[in-house]
Amino acid sequence: MLEYQSISALCAAAEEAGVSLSELVLRDQAEEMELPTEVLYQRMRENLQVMRQAIQAGSMPETRSLSGLTGGDAFKMKRYAQEGGIIGGFMNRSIARALAVSEYNAAMGKVVASPTAGSCGILPGTVVSMLEEGKCTEEAAVMALFTAGAVGMVIAQQASIAGAQGGCQAECGSASAMAAAALVELCGGTPTQAGHACAMAIKNQLGLVCDPVAGLVEIPCIKRNVSGVSIAFTAAEMALAGIESKIPVDECIQAMKSVGDSMCSALKETALGGLAMTPTGIQYAKRIYNTAQ
Repeated sequence: MLEYQSISALCAAAEEAGVSLSELVLRDQAEEMELPTEVLYQRMRENLQVMRQAIQAGSMPETRSLSGLTGGDAFKMKRYAQEGGIIGGFMNRSIARALAVSEYNAAMGKVVASPTAGSCGILPGTVVSMLEEGKCTEEAAVMALFTAGAVGMVIAQQASIAGAQGGCQAECGSASAMAAAALVELCGGTPTQAGHACAMAIKNQLGLVCDPVAGLVEIPCIKRNVSGVSIAFTAAEMALAGIESKIPVDECIQAMKSVGDSMCSALKETALGGLAMTPTGIQYAKRIYNTAQ
């Protein structure tokens, strides 16, 4: 049985066995749960379908959160992506997908917590984009989610995936690392390269605080999902180019835990610091809760 205590150990085991991370993990999970691999594969395929449905529903122009603070931006981004923009149609459509899932979450829609609801747009914004843009098969996309899940399991055990414990680095940072590993696998990279991509994604979000305006998973959470998508893609690209993280991935995870432990409580989902305490953030909170009363 795999321990899920170290990403480097998972990568080494996959390299030694001559299989992808997803194959290693699927085989291990089937053995541990005493279920056929086909059953677990189908469950993960259903998760992928939920992600795709959330993108479709969240892209509607009428999508709005219950607070009224967010919604409709995915539609704007999807429309803008038709023009190509600065970074090109593919990336802008990926951004639109991340926004769609995050806005659908804020509107109380059904999403896949990957690893959390607050970071739910990052994995779909990458893996579903690869699928819908014709860069991979559905089977490859489903399998890539097993790789992402394994990364999330290690981070959850060694650090945290909760904003209340580690700040947004623990949510969007973890999701970005998961997505980066999945992307490397989808592009034919090695398990070792996937580990480097994880490390680079985490390093680029160390110290990211959790400061939800009015205590809601909307501002700035939704737009941070977009930056998480961008970091996942760039981390994967660097790893696929042969660039290695000078700091090993598991040490990056430990650093993330250390940074999270040292954060004051005001910056860990309490809405008592950061953007939540800006004049505009305070006004939003007053407007929402005065209305609610």
